[in-house]
Amino acid sequence: MVTTSTGQVLHGNPYDADCPSRRILDRIGDRWTVLIIGVLGESDARFSELRRRIEGISQKMLTQTLRGLERDGLVRRTVYPEVPVRVEYALTDAGRTLLDPLRALQKWSMEHLSDVSASQEAYDRKG
Repeated sequence: MVTTSTGQVLHGNPYDADCPSRRILDRIGDRWTVLIIGVLGESDARFSELRRRIEGISQKMLTQTLRGLERDGLVRRTVYPEVPVRVEYALTDAGRTLLDPLRALQKWSMEHLSDVSASQEAYDRKG
């Protein structure tokens, strides 16, 4: 149960399609979010560095994902008044709480890569 700043009480149930917790799970379960959080967990980064380090992400997807993470309070965007303007992204305290769970998922995916790949190949041969 969560109480919003307006006093509204929210009960989390991600199995309910209209529950806000479902949107949070959608955000943190997104592959780009996982990778962005991973990079920012190492250090603050500029947009171009994030794009360089996360192979395959388009400029549009990086922009959309960063905006969503900022809106959700997981990433902080700081604009430095320099010429040219410098913008850096960093994890907020809330964003940092995602590091351990997301690292556990990354570790699991690497440890089970062979098993999953073998299962996929076996499944595809049956089809």
